Amino acid sequence: MHATAQRIAQNVERVLVGKPEVVRIALVTLLAEGHLLVEDVPGVGKTSLAKALARSIDCSVSRIQFTPDLLPSDVTGVSIFNRQTNEFEFRPGPVFANIVVGDEINRASPKTQSSLLECMEEHQVTVDGNTYRLDSPFMVIATQNPIEMEGTYALPEAQRDRFTARVSIGYPDPQAELAMVDEHAGHDVWATLRPVSDADQVRGLIESVRSVQIAQEVRRYAVELVSATRRLSEIRIGASPRSTLHLVRAARAQAALSGRDFVVPDDLHVVAVPVLAHRLVLTPEAQASRRSPAELIRGLLQRVPVPQATPDVGGAQWTGNRGR
Repeated sequence: MHATAQRIAQNVERVLVGKPEVVRIALVTLLAEGHLLVEDVPGVGKTSLAKALARSIDCSVSRIQFTPDLLPSDVTGVSIFNRQTNEFEFRPGPVFANIVVGDEINRASPKTQSSLLECMEEHQVTVDGNTYRLDSPFMVIATQNPIEMEGTYALPEAQRDRFTARVSIGYPDPQAELAMVDEHAGHDVWATLRPVSDADQVRGLIESVRSVQIAQEVRRYAVELVSATRRLSEIRIGASPRSTLHLVRAARAQAALSGRDFVVPDDLHVVAVPVLAHRLVLTPEAQASRRSPAELIRGLLQRVPVPQATPDVGGAQWTGNRGR
């Protein structure tokens, strides 16, 4: 797993230079059978991250450019009447792919955005009363610009809650930006970007992640972290039970990428902000005081006690100190 993940990460970093942590969260989301929301200002590589990850895996890939006039049937597919057979035939939409890249998802209307709800949660699509299963692996990588609000629609809470993690790429440091110029200015990096894995291999990695052990104390710790978000005075809507499942799955993937077959609290610390922050809805007072959900999650990691080590997780050792 480590070797395969390293190849994919190195391939993606050829395009997204100087952002190894962002690439790692993208891999964690893929192996956790989740979906990734990339949110940042224009020009920092949101779509490039999605395309590079999709191209690094030799599987079916589709891209949807979300616009205000996009219809749900443009995403899921439509039944068309065949005059030769006198029957309706289903024409699959772009969502029938292993990796679905949704560019600027918040430019589509809520009606169109809702067409992704079923496929993201249940890995299936229902059209005209017929249900069609989606192939594994299935991952939606959506991008959105949080700054430019003209002609956009905020993602509904149900939609945001289905994204396992949210990442913000941010501006590169001067050295990384110089390396990007050297890499991209001389030739077309996309022309030389080749797959380094395939769908069968990714399915095998996902099965391995499912078998990663997590002790009862660590599970309880994950539940306590999520429950604590619902008691914060700055929060109007806390994290949902679905977020607890996503947190545990992401921690398993993080542990596997670190070369372990068991989860330690540090794995939860690494993925807590990307997995939980985008699900929290602040109170108007917290928004006025410029509090951020990520800041509140980091505060919880400091306050919620970390469980003691137990002997039933392959000899894992961790301290009983509070989180970072």
